[in-house]
Formats: sequence, C-alpha cells, structure tokens
Amino acid sequence: MCTFVVYSYKYVHEDKRVSYPLCLIFSSPLVVGCKPEQQMMYAGSKTRLVQIANLTKVFEIRNTEDLTEEWLLQKLSFFR
Repeated sequence: MCTFVVYSYKYVHEDKRVSYPLCLIFSSPLVVGCKPEQQMMYAGSKTRLVQIANLTKVFEIRNTEDLTEEWLLQKLSFFR
C-alpha cells in the first residue's frame, strides 16, 4: 500500500535563514505480485498531487521504518 505525506519542516540554513519547505514523502513498499496497473495508478496519483500542490521536493522511501529525522535532514540538505 502506498502512502503520501505532505510535510512542512522548519529548516535552518547555514547562514541562519529559516525556511519551511513543503515536501512530499511517497512511501511505496515493494509488493511482490503487484499488478502493473496498480503501480501505474500510484505513480499517476503521485504526479498529479505534485502538480496540484506545486511541490518541488519529492522523496520516495520503500520502508517506512527508514523514515527518520536524520533521513529527512539528509534529503533536505541537498536544497541549501
């Protein structure tokens, strides 16, 4: 089952500026035997959500146990 999370996070830049990025975290566990139609439906839903919400930061994770603050900080550090 796929999960979509739109998340706003307080991010303090190295120069002390503060921003609140709005990002999409898309959880898509690998499911053995998942039909291609379902995979396409989830991908299409994700694309449409990104367009409607005007999201620029999209992160995908396979295992929700890997979703930690450290993981998120590492992903957001790319956007300094």
